[in-house]
Amino acid sequence: MSANVDVARSRVSSDAGDTEASPDTKIHFRVCRFIIETGVKLGMRSVPMATACSLYHKFFQSANLQVYEPYLVAMSCIYLAGKVEEQHLRTRDIINVCHRYFHPGSDPLELDGQFWELRDSVVQCELLILRQLNFQVSFEHPHKYLLHYLLSVRSLLNRHAWSRTPIAETAWALLKDSYHGAVCVRHPPQHLAVSTLYLAMHSYGVQIPKGEMEWWQVLCEDITKADIETIISELLQLYDMEAKCT
Repeated sequence: MSANVDVARSRVSSDAGDTEASPDTKIHFRVCRFIIETGVKLGMRSVPMATACSLYHKFFQSANLQVYEPYLVAMSCIYLAGKVEEQHLRTRDIINVCHRYFHPGSDPLELDGQFWELRDSVVQCELLILRQLNFQVSFEHPHKYLLHYLLSVRSLLNRHAWSRTPIAETAWALLKDSYHGAVCVRHPPQHLAVSTLYLAMHSYGVQIPKGEMEWWQVLCEDITKADIETIISELLQLYDMEAKCT
């Protein structure tokens, strides 16, 4: 996961507790890490990678992990996300990058029966995902909201306070890491954007003078402090999960 969140990570033991994650949750964490790492190697932009993870989490909200192979679903989600977000990826590239993920240093697969069988499985699984999600495969991601909120908060802060703390970098890292878990599909995108910014600012002790309303209420009218605390707790549990899945 991202390296810019060490300060937030240090709060895991006190804020997130030591709840034991279920075996299924650990599997989903590892598979989403696989999606993100292979997405980077495929040159995917941040939004298509976010869509791939969201497709995966949405699929397994109603599908049984014991019935469907999660890594095959993940490969199909990468393929489908490229189409949805108009960053088309060749199935051959996806298969070879994923093959090297599990077999570091290996040569690309030959175009033999094994390759074509795997390619057919990826395509068939894509159709399964589409049917399972009733073809609702477009997502409104928090990225555009976080960008807007960062610009708004920056205008309210002292220039030196902004420049000496990596608030923006940390908020973006937290947002990217949120896709390792289902938190990314459980909450509205505006709420996720506000919460990652709130945690980034709180981690560095940066505060905005309080007016008639809290700064986060000004940015997002329908969010509550309880919403923020819930999302932050789920985010911090992901970092606790990372330590248990290495």
